[in-house]
Amino acid sequence: MSLAGGLVIDASVAIKWLIDEDGSDTALSLRDADLAAPALLRIEVGNVLRTLAARQAIAPAEARDLFAFFQEAPVAIADPDDALERRALDLALDLGHPIYDCVYLALAERMDRRLVTADLRFARALGSTDHAARILTLADVERTRPSGGSF
Repeated sequence: MSLAGGLVIDASVAIKWLIDEDGSDTALSLRDADLAAPALLRIEVGNVLRTLAARQAIAPAEARDLFAFFQEAPVAIADPDDALERRALDLALDLGHPIYDCVYLALAERMDRRLVTADLRFARALGSTDHAARILTLADVERTRPSGGSF
């Protein structure tokens, strides 16, 4: 399975760059790849950091610092347009899945890239559809990662 041509990542991958948790090493190995995401990525990552601060898992100042660091991440951010939003809604309706996840899939389709996610529920939802070949879990990425390195 080739990762050439770039990847789209979702917030479940990006947050692992900031918070050390299962899959963080694999997620970090993607930072050298050609990455893209919809603008929604920044909002979702910010919301996770806010939630962690509200639960006192991190301090508010740390949330701010992590978000500032994240904003410098090497990800091409794609602003949504009407066509992308309509496609995301079509996918959400067809898959019975939330539209915010489907925005990432719609962008991956548009860019003809694979979508990397740590969201196993989303990956399973796509598993028996025509979109299965487009999605990669972090476990899939780990199996394809060059020994000792990044992409």
